[in-house]
Amino acid sequence: MIATSPETPLSAVGRMVLPVGDLDVALSFYRDVLGFAVLHDRTDDGYRYLHVGLPGQEPVGVWLMPAAGRERAPGGRPSLVLYTTDLGRLSRRLGEYGVRVWNEREDAESRSLHLADPDGNTLIVAELKN
Repeated sequence: MIATSPETPLSAVGRMVLPVGDLDVALSFYRDVLGFAVLHDRTDDGYRYLHVGLPGQEPVGVWLMPAAGRERAPGGRPSLVLYTTDLGRLSRRLGEYGVRVWNEREDAESRSLHLADPDGNTLIVAELKN
């Protein structure tokens, strides 16, 4: 993982979100045709979280998301996932700028929050637990 700098609390681009019609068909294409590796494949509350990426280029990857799947609110589907090594620091910074934050979560693998950019695009920022 790339360390944060004094200029930004972000450490790396995490996942680009790609809406797909069928997760298994998409996985076959990205894995078998393009050579992507499965970075994360877990089902939680009936929703499958499937992330793929190029070997050796982790933590950057593609989050394959059902095109008609579960909506995230407010602000709709996330369009970008970013990583940080200090979610608390980032959360304070967002508050200083009046950025709306929601869906703050923690599980065994990460802590995360959702935020919206000025155009209403939803971003997720996660601090991975290593």
